Amino acid sequence: MSTCATASRNGAEPLAGTSATARTWLLIEQTGPWGAKALTDSHLDPGLGRALNAAADGTGVRIALIRRPGRHADCHGVSRRRLFLAHTAPGRSWVRTTTVTDPGAALGLDFAALGAGEHHGIWEPHSGDPLVLVCTNGKRDRCCALLGRPLAAELAAAGIDTWEVTHLGGHRFSPTLFLLPYGYAYGRASAHLVKSAVEAARSGRIVLEHCRGRSAWDRPAQAADLAVRARIHEDRADALDVVRVEALPPAPDATPAGSAGPSWGVTVAHTDGRTWQVTVEQRTDGAPAPASCGAPLLPPARMAVISLTAADPA
Repeated sequence: MSTCATASRNGAEPLAGTSATARTWLLIEQTGPWGAKALTDSHLDPGLGRALNAAADGTGVRIALIRRPGRHADCHGVSRRRLFLAHTAPGRSWVRTTTVTDPGAALGLDFAALGAGEHHGIWEPHSGDPLVLVCTNGKRDRCCALLGRPLAAELAAAGIDTWEVTHLGGHRFSPTLFLLPYGYAYGRASAHLVKSAVEAARSGRIVLEHCRGRSAWDRPAQAADLAVRARIHEDRADALDVVRVEALPPAPDATPAGSAGPSWGVTVAHTDGRTWQVTVEQRTDGAPAPASCGAPLLPPARMAVISLTAADPA
């Protein structure tokens, strides 16, 4: 079995708490080939790519390139291209879109406000079906091309609003994808799973199977959210929110050196008033796996839920 297939099919490593982290996403349509660092290594002007990276730095906005599935003509003269903005925080998620002739117009965005979830009425609301973004950048990791592109093509053929995207992290979980507006990521995905997730998203729900977490939160919070959902069988996307994350001091009876890392106390709240305290620890005691295709085998850092306790009502 190839390294790519091994990386994608290795079910030993948990998926929870592995999503890329960003509260807000800026997605820019760019046809043609993508390099490993697509914003500066594609047919997007590299100077613009560097300027966009600088403008978004530290704001909570993540930028990626997108394109429709299929053959990607080597077009330098694209006349019009689609842009999306998406905020993924619970209860405040939104997707806005526009079409531009000059992607440099994105430099005029208020990145700090967008990262905080404020769009100030810019562009038009996206009113169509949920957006599916499938990672397909083979120059970043060949698993994403070999496994992601066929999935993206199959979804598009089924009438699902699908885009290829440059980078979602977690190549070893290919095919990986991201679903908007709620911002939940999935790994080791199949077309059947994605169709179920899209159908659920239409009614404000998520599918927990193969879910990596919600990008609005850092990874400990992603793992805590999914653990509470599994405990109480909650699939409504905005029913839960993470209201606090604090680093915890090392426990005196910590697991052997090298297998345990930092830990966090995460408070998860339900819209009905219930809360849970979740302890999450970073561990490296899983079976060795490649971080990406062709990479050496190393113990992956995973988010382990150590305890989950319902808080006493006030």
